[in-house]
Amino acid sequence: MATLTISSADEKRVKALGFLSNKGTDNFSGRVITVNGKITAAQHKCIAEAAELFGNGVITFTTRLTVEVQGIPYDKIEDFRSYIAKEGLETGGTGKKIRPVVSCKGTTCQYGLIDTFALSEEIHTRFYKGYRDVTLPHKFKIATGGCPNNCVKPNLNDLGIIGQCIPNFNEDLCKGCKKCVISKNCPMNACEVVDGKLKIDEEKCIHCGRCDGKCPFKSITDSQHGFKIYIGGTWGKRVSHGIALNKIFTNKEEALDIIEKAILLYKDQGITGERFAATINRIGFENVEKQLLSNDLLQRKEEIINGETNVAGGATC
Repeated sequence: MATLTISSADEKRVKALGFLSNKGTDNFSGRVITVNGKITAAQHKCIAEAAELFGNGVITFTTRLTVEVQGIPYDKIEDFRSYIAKEGLETGGTGKKIRPVVSCKGTTCQYGLIDTFALSEEIHTRFYKGYRDVTLPHKFKIATGGCPNNCVKPNLNDLGIIGQCIPNFNEDLCKGCKKCVISKNCPMNACEVVDGKLKIDEEKCIHCGRCDGKCPFKSITDSQHGFKIYIGGTWGKRVSHGIALNKIFTNKEEALDIIEKAILLYKDQGITGERFAATINRIGFENVEKQLLSNDLLQRKEEIINGETNVAGGATC
């Protein structure tokens, strides 16, 4: 077995830069941030070249849509970082911080209701980049899904966003067809013609948008798009499903503010080592939701960010 020569202090230092030790060796995997799971052909080529020049030629893909180049020697780490930087790429994505954002295909998918690539890029810039110097009680993961199909499991992230399409139903235009195309094609069986008019069961409707524009008599058109936000999801040693806030946000800026308030609440009221789900369970969902829907956390932003966070202790998840 090879003798390891990299000190634990140096290993910790480069881990903060996004380089994870290859078990039993002095080599590392460099974690390249893709922003939202999308890279250009030029960036793809650059990563491949860097893998051959500085690593062992092997590239792997993480569940968080980042790219890892394996087998990079410790003394080649800075060369690797400089090489990929020429295509605007950087390494990172570790630590008790905001983690890289995960995004589905968004509007390139037939079911996509919101542009998740654009939204994820905004989240990346405002929170992953903007909060890189802010230490949290533990890691904080964010995912954006374009529709209720939940392909990227938004409700299993600390905070998840799901695109919504709220039906704009004009009962006056409904003809009460015996073979209603809306009722027939609703995947949740939330629509039914009753007494000559279409009825939508709000308890069953998931706002998937499949009904919008499908009625030949235009009884459902120009439906309103928005964002459903889940908080407190966790996928790890302890699994918890996120809980949806009791409001669908139709304003993107308001939704982004909710993300920031959630991060601030976690830093302000979380205990070291506990995930956001544990924080929510400890102080109560209703309490958390009330704070997220008010502006107090944003008003206290500077105070919270500059406050100390106890980073001692390991994960409880």
